[in-house]
Amino acid sequence: MSDGRPRTLEEWQAVLPPLVFEVTRRGGTERPYTGVLIHESRPGQYRCVCCRALLFTGDGKFSSGCGWPAFHTAATNGAITRHEDRSFGMRRIEVRCAGCEAHLG
Repeated sequence: MSDGRPRTLEEWQAVLPPLVFEVTRRGGTERPYTGVLIHESRPGQYRCVCCRALLFTGDGKFSSGCGWPAFHTAATNGAITRHEDRSFGMRRIEVRCAGCEAHLG
């Protein structure tokens, strides 16, 4: 969905479905166990829904029991970035697409 140039929130909102916009651009969360990829186990590639960058491969996917897809390694060095999140009174690591900064989890 991205042509490589930075987009404003308004531009992302115009091209993304509402739930995808909420999760990727506002850091929201879909309900656990509702995503279409939670039970996916075939080999393949997982790409950013916003910019189509390759993020993960099926070899790195595992079942964490948390209700969302989980990966132990990125597809390539530099595909993702990690950011400390101290909201909600706890320390968590947020993962984003390195290409367009989409929130991944």
